[in-house]
Amino acid sequence: MADGELPMLFATAFRAVMDHVHDRLAAEGFDDVRPAHGFVFQYLSFHRSATAVQLGDHLGITKQAAVQLVDELERRGYVARTPHPHDRRSRLVSLTPRGWACVQRVTQVWREVEQRWAELIGSERLEQLRADIATLTHDTAGGAPVPLRPLW
Repeated sequence: MADGELPMLFATAFRAVMDHVHDRLAAEGFDDVRPAHGFVFQYLSFHRSATAVQLGDHLGITKQAAVQLVDELERRGYVARTPHPHDRRSRLVSLTPRGWACVQRVTQVWREVEQRWAELIGSERLEQLRADIATLTHDTAGGAPVPLRPLW
């Protein structure tokens, strides 16, 4: 293996999976979802709701860019805004039923991809690969959890 090739293979594997996911989503009626939306969905599916400021911080974008992204997702029916219970100036963003349906489809496609990988290299090797990548990821990040966000 060439020096430095492994990080490129990680990136290529992620890209291949996400291209497959978006092809499947498009075929199933979610043809208006872009890769950047997935990072919002992932955050909201874990935290249940967030402000535009929180989403912007997570995504590494300005509040204004986060508001524009939320506007787009709201127009497409994936998120809804509600009043913030403690800050009258803020609104909380959360997934709608359509947003949750999209998240569920992505999760299912990811499971299918992992099942295919297990068929290709075997379940034991896949589990070892998962453990090894987790070890490498945490070591590279100094032991801190690495947020899943886009590389703008």
